[in-house]
Amino acid sequence: MTIRPLADRVVVKPVEAEEKTTSGIILTPSAQEKPQIAEVVAVGPGGMVDGKEVVMTVKVGDKVITSKYSGTEVKADGIEYSIVRQSDILAIVE
Repeated sequence: MTIRPLADRVVVKPVEAEEKTTSGIILTPSAQEKPQIAEVVAVGPGGMVDGKEVVMTVKVGDKVITSKYSGTEVKADGIEYSIVRQSDILAIVE
């Protein structure tokens, strides 16, 4: 199954969360925070959104930082993705 986002939406795949703190404490999955760094897997076409022209500035393969509780989580072929608006992307990680 392929997910093709519409308008200013972006499909991202969260990067694996750290399982160990810098001091060496191993975290259980329930104690881990939702990762904010994700990889872009699909980008919508942009266009007119809420009466304004939106130009997409992210591209497939970019690593980005998203707002902590933004987007809609979906599962496709056993992989979890989030669909966020481009405005919920805070930065591109280089």
